[in-house]
Amino acid sequence: MLRCPYWQQGCKQLFKKSSGRTNHVNAIHLGVRKPRSPSPPTPLRFGSELPEAGVPFESLDDAQLNANADASHKPGVRVDYHPHLNGRPCDKEGNFVDPTTKPHKQFPPRNNTSPYETVGAFRMADFVYRKVQMSAGEIDELMEISREDGGFSHFRDHDDLYDTIDATETGHIPWLAFDVSYDGPDANEPGAPSWKRKSYRVYHHDARKIMHRQLGNPDFKNELDYAPKQVYDADGGRVYQDFMSGQWAWRQADELAKDPQNHGAVIVPVIGGSDKTTTSVATGQNDFYPLYEGNGLTPNTVRRAHRNAMSLLGFLAIPKTDREHDQSKEFRTFRRQLFHASLNHIFSSLKPAMISPELVLFGDGHYRWVIYCLGPYIADYPEQVLLACVVQGWCARCTASNKNLDGIGGRRTQAHTEALFDAFDHKTLWNDYGIIPDVLPYTWDFPRADIYELLSPDLLHQVIKGTFKDHLVTWVGEYLDAQHGKAYASKIMADIDRRIAAVPPFPGLRRFPEGRGFKQWTGDDSKALMKVYLPAVEGYVPAQMLRALSAFLDFCYLVRRNTITTKTLAEIEAALARYHQERTIFEESGVCPNGFSLPRQHSLSHYPYLITEFAAPNGLCSSITESKHIKAVKEPWRRSSKFEAIEQILTINNRLDALAATRVDFEERGLLRPTDPDPVLPTLNPTRPDLLAEDDDDNPEMENTVEATVVLAKRHFRTYPKDPFHLSEFLGFPTLPSLIRRFLHGQTFPDDDLDLVDPLSYPDVPARIKVFPSAIAAFHAPSDVCNSAGLLRERIRAVRSWRGAKPRFDCVYASGSDEEGFRGLLAARVLLFMSFTHRHVEYPCALVTWFSPTDDMPCPDVGMWMVQPDLDDAGDRIMDIIHLDTIVRAAHLIPIFGQDPLPTDFHFSLSLDSFNAYYVNKYADHHSHEIAY
Repeated sequence: MLRCPYWQQGCKQLFKKSSGRTNHVNAIHLGVRKPRSPSPPTPLRFGSELPEAGVPFESLDDAQLNANADASHKPGVRVDYHPHLNGRPCDKEGNFVDPTTKPHKQFPPRNNTSPYETVGAFRMADFVYRKVQMSAGEIDELMEISREDGGFSHFRDHDDLYDTIDATETGHIPWLAFDVSYDGPDANEPGAPSWKRKSYRVYHHDARKIMHRQLGNPDFKNELDYAPKQVYDADGGRVYQDFMSGQWAWRQADELAKDPQNHGAVIVPVIGGSDKTTTSVATGQNDFYPLYEGNGLTPNTVRRAHRNAMSLLGFLAIPKTDREHDQSKEFRTFRRQLFHASLNHIFSSLKPAMISPELVLFGDGHYRWVIYCLGPYIADYPEQVLLACVVQGWCARCTASNKNLDGIGGRRTQAHTEALFDAFDHKTLWNDYGIIPDVLPYTWDFPRADIYELLSPDLLHQVIKGTFKDHLVTWVGEYLDAQHGKAYASKIMADIDRRIAAVPPFPGLRRFPEGRGFKQWTGDDSKALMKVYLPAVEGYVPAQMLRALSAFLDFCYLVRRNTITTKTLAEIEAALARYHQERTIFEESGVCPNGFSLPRQHSLSHYPYLITEFAAPNGLCSSITESKHIKAVKEPWRRSSKFEAIEQILTINNRLDALAATRVDFEERGLLRPTDPDPVLPTLNPTRPDLLAEDDDDNPEMENTVEATVVLAKRHFRTYPKDPFHLSEFLGFPTLPSLIRRFLHGQTFPDDDLDLVDPLSYPDVPARIKVFPSAIAAFHAPSDVCNSAGLLRERIRAVRSWRGAKPRFDCVYASGSDEEGFRGLLAARVLLFMSFTHRHVEYPCALVTWFSPTDDMPCPDVGMWMVQPDLDDAGDRIMDIIHLDTIVRAAHLIPIFGQDPLPTDFHFSLSLDSFNAYYVNKYADHHSHEIAY
């Protein structure tokens, strides 16, 4: 039986010596003394069949478990890199070389596709195993069909395919395991709880090897920040974007630079993340506890694009017991100690290189000296207080009282907690300071690691699902109940649901056909509802409540931006101040009588500081780890036998990692096209923007070289009349020919005032017109769900029948003047996309109707611009034709519903035709919020 020497000699002996607040580090070395009135800690025992270092864990089923060019580099922007921890390239002996030195890469022969016979065999394996996720029986059937009539099959059967994938050596990191159990003297006593007699197995990769694989991934070779940086805009203000532009990384580098041996090295912050997830309630509440690892060198867009910048590191144990002991203090202490002891052990392989740099091969082919440090940890609030050993209801970052979280309080630090531990007994620590005294954080014996510094902001659970969904939406419902009684409030809520369902469609906007009347909320549900909620409740809640919601939404959209400047920070603080001022309506109306001492709302006050520390929070959001749950846990679990599935899940993850590593290797060696993110999809060609129209709305991937543009869809309506006069009759737009003539005159003589020109002098109508169902807008929007270059594509539709049903005519922003925000934009609705040729020039254009602002300022309560349709003397909407180049992107207009309820059978396709005024929705997505306000 193998044991981890550190745990056997350090942790076990320590528990015999001290009854104080210790669990897995050398308390004497850290100066932690025995507190007054100590309570006995929970002993832990590490052991079972542990593999030796580097020896893979064998599963029970006999299958072997096997200088970023970011947006800050613009004219007028200054970037200062750290002078000492600057990531200088080296040769393989560790000698620094000129940064312009071309690395010498040694590749296998070009025809070497091992372990696959051909590239086609790899593509087949990748297609059936990763993309389609075929079962073993389906793979066998496919291979049998392939061999029929003398055909060829790349693999004999599923076993042959699995064996080939398992034989992949590139990027292979074996699974390791260790067991932890209670080691107290009462473990074997009669009647001892079951959890004291159990052994809990933890599976994990070597954290250091995972980091080597990430740093050495050629897919990231042009996207890593090799040094902390300070970015300044043209006005001299700081710019916070990717993690290495924050002050925390620079401060860590300053500390490491005190030792000359670290000069020239790369400081690599190790980003952790964990969160329990449930795969199926129906089959017995199958819970898993995945642990993830990333690094701070990758830009936020890469980490959010799910390109393996966050890796599955392990599966933590989830101890359970019967209901009698589930809430006992002893069991809860054991769970906390098990969690921290496991993390400490898993990350311990990084410790040597946290003190002395090690030489690592990077994806660009250069070697560099690397020194690690524990970086921020992605976690929701329950996980954060677990990490910080803080009592629920307290802030894990500051010492403000749980009875008044927004009151006086300083930042928690390891030194301050140590001083409190020396001065007070357990009861005082728990009641007066919110400190759990029986457990030490896993960071306690890591160099330069303070757990209170490493708790990252969590947009998903603190802002989106926490403050918005759990608090504000709930409080609005409770306000309506209190004001109108439950019966009438239900009618109001039904009308609010109809309003939400009546919102016009918009690219990427999730629809709510039945309003918000769903029971199981997801993060995507909350994000989608935020975009349309405010206009839906107007008229049913007080103006101050609308202002509170508007201020909060502004704060939310500002902190979710990909690039945050000093100016943005001031806007964030102003929005938060407005929210704190206006939210008192909830307290005064009685729906929040106990005030706002709520940890998730209190966390908002830390965001300005955390942005300066870790840069834009969207790169450290738990939505990243929750998305990893799908590929790392949920889908593998569904592919398993569902019985003791953990080993099967490990095997599936190993094979997916092997396929991903092989793909990167083949692309780097030229065997696969790097521009092809999926071998079964056509390659996007940056020189052919019309090909962008062939993809669906929900595919954000584009080539990095595609510039912001709007192009017509590739295919046009072939059944529509080509003659302009027949087309105008067919579509019911009798003025179309005259509008085309007017448009052509304006294009030919742009300096003429068309109102003063005789229409008889306009050019003749073109002989042929092509009509298109949509146009594609491609633009830089790194704050939204985009590709790693920050590029986003959306489809703008103008069709008489969408999805075989009602018509859909989307709205757009058109360029107006050079003024900032919506003052420089125009709102229009597209009725027709078309193109025609005049004097050998092709004119892609759109038939639109215009909307004009009702005031020179946004609505003071809702915070959005109000517009109304432009009408002629007959009361009809005025039409015009504009060149496609004047369209910026899609816009979203939401009706101003007023106080009258909607008809129960109202259809959303009528919304843009049925109201007198509309809000220009700045919350449609982050790009809209940035460009229009």
